[in-house]
Amino acid sequence: MTDEGKKSGFWRSIVAVAWAMLGVRKGKEYEKDFASITPLHVIAVGLVAIFVLVLALIWIVNLVV
Repeated sequence: MTDEGKKSGFWRSIVAVAWAMLGVRKGKEYEKDFASITPLHVIAVGLVAIFVLVLALIWIVNLVV
């Protein structure tokens, strides 16, 4: 896999996780994602996304209180 393919696969992982967090994804796009991304990328992006979400919630709560 070329460097461009790796970057594209990682970017698709970010997009797939973002859509998954929203709960919206088309069937054809899901099939393309399944063919081009690795589980390691999805796990890494998912963990970072959850961490950012938790930090954002803590920040919002601190602003309100």
